[in-house]
Amino acid sequence: EAAVASGSLITARLASEQGREVFAIPGSIHAPQSRGCHALIRQGAKLVETAQDIIEELAHSHPSAPSTPIKRRRSLAAQQAGLDLGATPAPAPAHPILDALGFDPMGLDTLSARTGLDAASLQAQLLELELEGWVASQPGGLFQRVAQA
Repeated sequence: EAAVASGSLITARLASEQGREVFAIPGSIHAPQSRGCHALIRQGAKLVETAQDIIEELAHSHPSAPSTPIKRRRSLAAQQAGLDLGATPAPAPAHPILDALGFDPMGLDTLSARTGLDAASLQAQLLELELEGWVASQPGGLFQRVAQA
């Protein structure tokens, strides 16, 4: 997140001036803290929706970069977890919290109002969803749904 007058934009500008790649994740059009990221995208920053977008961009812009160790680590981690990297991703589970959350960061109070769950139940279920990789906790006590690639 980056507001229009944020230190993140200064960092992005300095990185760009040094010839480094600048990536930005778009946010809600209604959130002031997303306007800086949107400005970066308009100025040529690479649009990022998933981690795979970054991996692909870096592979194209730096073909000699050592990507095989990363692939080996991902493959090893997948093997240890019993995952098949060639398999199609699992569809999002039907879950009232995921339905209520959407993809914008949301606080517990708003999520509780949308789901009708008390704070203790909501936090327990959010933890389960976070451990399963469907939700990420954000600064400020916010939670955000994660799109799985």
